[in-house]
Amino acid sequence: MSDHDERRRFQRIAFDAPTELRQGQRHWPVKLLDLSLKGLLIERPIPWDADLSQNFEAVICLNDKVTQVRMQVELRHEEPARLGFICLYIDVDSMTHLHRLVELNVGDSTEMMRELCELIED
Repeated sequence: MSDHDERRRFQRIAFDAPTELRQGQRHWPVKLLDLSLKGLLIERPIPWDADLSQNFEAVICLNDKVTQVRMQVELRHEEPARLGFICLYIDVDSMTHLHRLVELNVGDSTEMMRELCELIED
């Protein structure tokens, strides 16, 4: 297990949903690889011409295409094929949808409570 994995406190779930990354007037449709209560991992879009000094908005469309998880994110790590983002802000409705999604996939209410407590403490 890598140092990065050992430091991870939030369960990541593999999830495939239409996702868009936005920055100002720029928009990139992206492939969502996984997400957690604290961030997301995507395939690097091509072309990738973002301003790395600015934050982004990630919009994940859930099963009915109307329900969305929207979060303000910051690029935290960059690899040749993947980009990892940490959540800076998420509204209550989006957090409710994300929490339910993660809860259904984690299947352990004790683990979910631990993650929520850690999220609140951050």
